[in-house]
Amino acid sequence: MSRGSAQDPAQSGTQNTVYNIRSNRQAQGTGHGPPGEDPPLSVGPQRAERPLPSDPGTPGKDPADSPKPTAKSSLTANLIQKAKRPNNTFPLFAEGLTRTRPAQEKILALEQQVLMLTKELKSQKELVRILHKALEAAQQEKRASSAYLAAAEDKDRLELVRHKVRQIAELGKRVEALERERESLVQAAGLREQQVQELQRHVQLLLEKNQAKQQVICKLSEKVTRDFTHPPTQPPVPPGAADRDFLSQQEKMEHLKDDMEAYRTQNRFLNSEIHQVTKIWRRVAENEKALLMKCAYLQAKNCQVESKYLAGLRRLQEAAGGEATESSELLRQLTQEALQWEAGEASADGVELSPISEYDEYGFLTVPNYEMEDLKLLAKIQALEVHSHHLLAHEAVERPLRERWAALGDLAPSVELKQLLRAGVPREHRPRVWKWLVQLRVRHLQSPGHYQELLSRGQVREHPAARQIELDLNRTFPNNKHFTCPTSTFPDKLRRVLLAFSWQNPTIGYCQGLNRLAAIALLVLEEEESAFWCLVAIVETIMPADYYSKTLTSSQVDQRVLQDLLLEKLPRLMAHLGQYRVDLSFLTFNWFLVVFADSLISNILLRVWDAFLYEGTKVVFRYALAIFKYNEEEILRLQDGLEIYQYLRFFTKTICNSQKLMTIAFNDMNPFPMKQLRQLRRAHRERLEAELHELEQLKAEYLETRSSWGPAVPDGCTSEDEGEGEA
Repeated sequence: MSRGSAQDPAQSGTQNTVYNIRSNRQAQGTGHGPPGEDPPLSVGPQRAERPLPSDPGTPGKDPADSPKPTAKSSLTANLIQKAKRPNNTFPLFAEGLTRTRPAQEKILALEQQVLMLTKELKSQKELVRILHKALEAAQQEKRASSAYLAAAEDKDRLELVRHKVRQIAELGKRVEALERERESLVQAAGLREQQVQELQRHVQLLLEKNQAKQQVICKLSEKVTRDFTHPPTQPPVPPGAADRDFLSQQEKMEHLKDDMEAYRTQNRFLNSEIHQVTKIWRRVAENEKALLMKCAYLQAKNCQVESKYLAGLRRLQEAAGGEATESSELLRQLTQEALQWEAGEASADGVELSPISEYDEYGFLTVPNYEMEDLKLLAKIQALEVHSHHLLAHEAVERPLRERWAALGDLAPSVELKQLLRAGVPREHRPRVWKWLVQLRVRHLQSPGHYQELLSRGQVREHPAARQIELDLNRTFPNNKHFTCPTSTFPDKLRRVLLAFSWQNPTIGYCQGLNRLAAIALLVLEEEESAFWCLVAIVETIMPADYYSKTLTSSQVDQRVLQDLLLEKLPRLMAHLGQYRVDLSFLTFNWFLVVFADSLISNILLRVWDAFLYEGTKVVFRYALAIFKYNEEEILRLQDGLEIYQYLRFFTKTICNSQKLMTIAFNDMNPFPMKQLRQLRRAHRERLEAELHELEQLKAEYLETRSSWGPAVPDGCTSEDEGEGEA
């Protein structure tokens, strides 16, 4: 790097700055004022554009180059002398001005000229300041470049580069800190805006009350004045009685005036009291909100500590094994106490915490009842982690998301809607959003009364798949109270939905897994017909053809596509699993068939479905890859094939952070083009169909060979028919 190159950016920046300022001044000087403006007012920019000669002998010299600035009085006198001379370049000071316009207008014009020159001087000072800054930056860059060139060894130059890198890192940290401060200020400004709006509403209410009081007082005053000026007709009274009535009326008016003044004073006092009480109430509300947030944060931390405690107990149990010692008995007792203890039991003094409830908002058990003791401990750890993540994300993530959904209005396909669906739909908006998403998929299939027609068709004669549907009803979500409670109506609804679909699509009829798809739709939509059309949308429009057929061709193809994507996105994990000959299809086949209905906790599962109903099967691939990425390090630590299989049986239930999983699925897994997915599906379908064709040929050859063997019973053997007459 040469010295000239070090100075070039600063010089170019300085020239650009000077050029921009001069161009702005020229644009101001050559601009035309409004039609009704007085011509002397437009002289200032034109006079400010021309340099003022400080020396008659040097007419081209700029005032900025002169050693001393011109005094204000001499500058004004000079302008007056120039104004008296005829000059064609300044139409303001034409000969007609000295003849027709009065002296007062000349003075105003000159004052305007002085004002514009003052502004020009300020702009010149600002330019000088900018040039100084640019010069300092150029000098600093020059010093750094000189030090870099003057360094004797590469080590010194490397140290200079490292110093610059450290400076860049410090500036980056400062930028991040300023960004965080800006975000906090934006949040504070939003809170202040809400407070101001609330205060405005309160002030408006008080003004309305005050206005009503003033109207009442004015009406009373008018009535008193009217009664005084136009007294009611009464029989004539003696003069003494009339004087007494007049005096009593005056006395009453004085009392009324005193009462009005007292009411005004009382009104002002009450208004001030209301204002003070409102301030106190607002302060108390803010303190209460801060305390609730702090309580939620502490409770989340408590859940995390408890989950770490349970995880420690579980690891100690694994380390102790099955040995019957005092320590193992102590571990067993501690585990039982930890599983039975609830945060709600420990709350005292009427403090209401939000303990982990037995069921979530969709009826799933928050702590599944596993038979094995270590799995019970794992389920409690998972429930605590989910609860802590929910408490910590409520204010930072959930509340802004709910506000965005509340402000969305009518639904229409857009990039914003896509991002909102990926982030998850709040529970109060999910039925409406899902109905709209299903309507987009099946509007060409719907007709009025179609669902009822399918149900009536099933009442006439029984469908062949009815028996299999009846068997699978009792196996649908055994951890959900809506499908296990004897008095629940959900099993009957699910039966009717599945029977209607078996008549809707006779080529499929019923396939194992459809009961769980329809059950998820029922839990969210609650209406039978809406759940039926949701099932139709998934099977007939979202999933590829033959996905739920007898051969499950498309399902097998997707498993092979997933293997290719895993090799591309997670090569370390696939190499580790290949070392121990672990086949993932035994696990992932069910993921794709029921869209994770049996694998993920409901909080994460329904967020997957939010995006799946809008974007299609690409979401299933994204989340399948994200689940393995989420637990990649845990799987890599396992060094035995049996341990890996045991871990893969329940590892999806250990995923608690829905925000982290969503980030992995839609950010870390990019790029994820749909074109690549179609190409992989096409290639694997061709291979699979070729394999199936080859298998059919082998089967036909075997049957042909077997038929050529002769009778089924060899000579010397007795057939079953020959022994029928014997006892």
